[in-house]
Amino acid sequence: MIDLIYEPETWVLIAFLIFLGIVIKLGAPQTLLKALDDRSARIKAELDEALKLRKEAEAILAEYQRRQGEAEMTAESIILNARAEADRIAAEAQVKIEEFIARRTRMAEAKIAQAEAQALADVRAAAAEVAIAAAEAMLIKMTHGEAAEALVTQGISDLKAKLN
Repeated sequence: MIDLIYEPETWVLIAFLIFLGIVIKLGAPQTLLKALDDRSARIKAELDEALKLRKEAEAILAEYQRRQGEAEMTAESIILNARAEADRIAAEAQVKIEEFIARRTRMAEAKIAQAEAQALADVRAAAAEVAIAAAEAMLIKMTHGEAAEALVTQGISDLKAKLN
């Protein structure tokens, strides 16, 4: 057992035990434990802060998702309203086009009828003038003198009155 004093491992053990005694006497374990506790508290605070930030981020995300849903519904509503308005405008335009075409057709028919009536009146007037001229020529050949002229003039007047 005395031989243990000559062993270097024995002296290393004694030095180590003295060193541990000094460290314990100076309060190193409490300082080390306090540092570990402080670090643990700091990590816990950071985790709590991270958890709080995560909850805030989730709340903000939920709010944005809600707003996005509202915006999509609003956009869909706007699109539906625009389609309905476009359909209404197209229907109104179709009705106006049909009315315009009908009005133009009536105007064209009226112009055609007026032109027909004018042409018929022109033909009648021309026919009357030709008939009057022919009647005048025949009466002049058939009758002579003042009496004949009076009859022709009266007949022409009467014929003009009847034809016009």
